[in-house]
Amino acid sequence: MKVFTTGQVAKICKVAPRTVSKWFDSGRLKGYRIPGSQDRRIPREYLIKFLKEHGMPLGDLEDEAMAKVLLVGQDQVLIENLKKQLPIERSFKIQVAASGFEAGIQAESFHPDCIVVDYSIGRIDAQQICQNLRRNTEYADTIVIALLPDDGSQITVDRAHVNESFKKPFDVALLAERLRTLIGARKELV
Repeated sequence: MKVFTTGQVAKICKVAPRTVSKWFDSGRLKGYRIPGSQDRRIPREYLIKFLKEHGMPLGDLEDEAMAKVLLVGQDQVLIENLKKQLPIERSFKIQVAASGFEAGIQAESFHPDCIVVDYSIGRIDAQQICQNLRRNTEYADTIVIALLPDDGSQITVDRAHVNESFKKPFDVALLAERLRTLIGARKELV
């Protein structure tokens, strides 16, 4: 469990250390005092919860506090339903890429925890995205989920490139729950 001093919290929140002490002393920011001292410590999850409750930016904590999902596809219904199931208030940040090229650019800047590839963008493009991700050591731990179309074709996915697959039609709530489980196992989501 990571903990912060009032000085570290002040830097994160861009306020004076005395302001953080007031938040702590009033009970708005939870934490504990070091025994035999007046020093305060604020656990990471309490700080993240405080920042979210007060609409404050997470700053450097965002990478470790948010589950980032990159959805590669063009199905607007799927995109909207997934955003409803995984709202930002529940620690999820979703970005969308419409093509393999766009996915590569976004993966570089967004650093997603999970990439969901909708094979309806084209089987060859989708497989190429999955293969390229696994070739790059930066994405070795990135979760890759394939969404397979129900068009009668027999698409097989290489388990070396894809962690899991869903065949359409499927309940988006099930996909969202699986994402929460897979990413939650790797990150402490608050």
